[in-house]
Amino acid sequence: MLGRERGDRRRRLLPLPDLPGAVKQFLGAIARPGLPAGPARRPGNPDAVVDCAVYAGGLRHGGAAQLPYPEAARLAQRRRGAFVWLGLHEPDLATMRPVAEVFDLHELLVDQAVSGGGHRPGVETLGDVTRLVLRTARYVEHDRLTATSEVVETGDVTVLIGPWFAITVRHGPVGPLWEVRKELQNRPEVLSQGPWSVAYAVGSRMVDSYLDVAEHVEHDLERIEEETFASDRTSEFAHIYQLKREMVEFKRAVLPLAEPLSRLLESHGLPAGLRPYLEDVRGRLSRAVDRVGGFDDLVNSILQARLAQVAVDQNHDMRKIAAWAAIAAVPTVIAGIFGMNFDVMPGTEEPWGFYAAVGTMLLIGGGLYHRLKSSGWL
Repeated sequence: MLGRERGDRRRRLLPLPDLPGAVKQFLGAIARPGLPAGPARRPGNPDAVVDCAVYAGGLRHGGAAQLPYPEAARLAQRRRGAFVWLGLHEPDLATMRPVAEVFDLHELLVDQAVSGGGHRPGVETLGDVTRLVLRTARYVEHDRLTATSEVVETGDVTVLIGPWFAITVRHGPVGPLWEVRKELQNRPEVLSQGPWSVAYAVGSRMVDSYLDVAEHVEHDLERIEEETFASDRTSEFAHIYQLKREMVEFKRAVLPLAEPLSRLLESHGLPAGLRPYLEDVRGRLSRAVDRVGGFDDLVNSILQARLAQVAVDQNHDMRKIAAWAAIAAVPTVIAGIFGMNFDVMPGTEEPWGFYAAVGTMLLIGGGLYHRLKSSGWL
C-alpha cells in the first residue's frame, strides 16, 4: 500500500510533456492549485529590429519586406557572395543573445553593443568580426543661444562586419540609418562590394552630418561675434560658455575618428573597390576636423574678448564711482570745516557767509566735474 502511494506520488511529480505553452500553464495550475501562474517572459525588445534583408550582386532580395534574421542568415550562407544587413536600435541583452547565436558573435561584442552611449570612435577585430564605432551628431535648432541651449545632440552607431553579414546597432535618437540603407540600395556598384559597403555608407553619412553641424555652428559663432562687438551688447556671456561645452562634445565625436579610418584603409580585409570611397570619406573628415579645430580657437578668442570687455567695463565703472566720490568730497569737507563747534569762525556771523560757502562748493565741484569729464572719467 505504501509502495503504491509512493509510486502515485512519483508519477504526479514527473515533468509535464512538451505541450503548447497555454496547455502546460493550464495543467500546471490544476496540478498546483495553490500557486498562481507566473507572468510570461518577454523575448527581449521586439522593436529593436529596424530592418533585415539579404543582398547579393548589389540588389536586395525579397523586395522591401523585412526578413527574420535567422531566415536571412540561412539564405545568405547558402548563396555565394550574399550578405545580411541587420539594423538594430537600442537592443537589450535579451534581444542581442539570439542575434549572437545566429551570427556567432563574441560575448564582448554583445556587451559593447548593448551598453551603447558615450563610446569613443574606434575599430577593433575579434576573430572574423570587425567592430567599428562612430559617433552620431545633429544640430539642434534654436532661435537664440542661451546658457542652457542644446546646440549639438550626439549618439553612437556600432557596425559589426563579418564575412557574410553587417549588423548596425544605433543608440540614441540621432542618426537614423534608414536613409543610409535607401541610398546604398540605389548604388548597386557599391553595394556589390559586400558587408564593408555598409561600413562605408554609415561612415560617409556620419561625416556628412559633421559637416552639416559645422555649417550651422558657424552661423551661431557669427551671431555671437556680432553680439560681442556690438555697441548695445549685454553683460551676459554664459551662453558663450554653453557653446564651448557643446563644442567639446562635438569634438569628441569628430576628432577621434581619423585614426580608426586610417586603420581601416590599411586593413587587408577591405575590398579594393571601396578604398577610393573611403579615401574620399577621409578627405571630408579632414575638412570637418579642421573646421571643428577652428571653432574651438574662435570660441576661445570671443570668450577672451568678452572677458576683456567686462574688465574694461568694470574699470570704467570704478572710474566713474571714484570721480563722483571726489566731487562729493568737496562739499563734505567744506561743510565739515564750517560745522566745527568753535566760537570764532570766519564768516559765520556775516550775512554773506552761507552764500559764500555754497558758492565755493559749487565752484570747486564744477571745476572738478569739468576736469574729470574732459579726461574721460565721467
